[in-house]
Amino acid sequence: MQLFVEQSINSLQLGVMLFLLASGLTLVFGIMNVINLAQGSLYMIGAFGAATAAAHGVPFPLALVFGAACGCAAAVVLEVALVRRLYERDHLDQVLVTFGVILFVNELVAIVFGRSPVFMTTPDALRGSVNLLGVPYPVYRLVIIGIGLAVAGGLYGLIGHTRIGMLVRAGATHRDMVEALGVNVALLFTFVFALAGVLAGLAGATVGPIFSVSVGMGEQILITTFVVIVVGGLGSVRGAFVAALLVATIDTFGRAYIPGLLAHVFSPVTAENLGGGLSAISIYVFMAIVLVWRPRGLFPIATR
Repeated sequence: MQLFVEQSINSLQLGVMLFLLASGLTLVFGIMNVINLAQGSLYMIGAFGAATAAAHGVPFPLALVFGAACGCAAAVVLEVALVRRLYERDHLDQVLVTFGVILFVNELVAIVFGRSPVFMTTPDALRGSVNLLGVPYPVYRLVIIGIGLAVAGGLYGLIGHTRIGMLVRAGATHRDMVEALGVNVALLFTFVFALAGVLAGLAGATVGPIFSVSVGMGEQILITTFVVIVVGGLGSVRGAFVAALLVATIDTFGRAYIPGLLAHVFSPVTAENLGGGLSAISIYVFMAIVLVWRPRGLFPIATR
């Protein structure tokens, strides 16, 4: 039971982190019809920004804000300099250009910070643990869950109950009509890209004290993020939230339980190796099942 409780909370923490990345990425695709592989680079930039700020004595909350701001600034530069030229191009061009951005940003960060991992220290106030159903759980991981849920609630309010959100939803479903009504679509697109950068930068900043901040860390999480988007439905923020929790749960529990179950049949070493492989592909099997059942994802948006 203790293991179950611990893994349940771990899956929630992973889920909200995946949502921060997936929500921005799915908005960009749903509204701008752009596949942005460089979202992982924005995640890495946010992590390095927060770690650098914290290393220079900036209070931890402000370091997180600075990391999100770095992701936002990088996203705006990327949209203005490159992505605007890709709106009318096909997805292959978008993939190639944004993949090139990944390589460029990785080398640039390596030149500035070096290739050695950077470690971000958790503040003293968040280093302890709390007892949850008999399981001691790190306070900081609970803070990440709180941040993720707060952002999810904020996005729900922004997208569903504000004028900007109305334009975002309209741009995702009736882009030509929005342009005909005189809306500055270029500015709207920049806002959406900047919002995606904030979310990616915040995700990178919050995981800095848990994982090492290193060059290429964005690519490690990007593939899982795309699984979340496909499962949830392209362009759907609600779908991204539900899918992030489902994918995180399957991944976390798979890694925790599959090797143990196989240990009853195979040797410990074989069970560990085989279980690691099966748990790693479990989310892709889940994605395939969802796509067979609902080819457009769990919560697809209306077709343009």
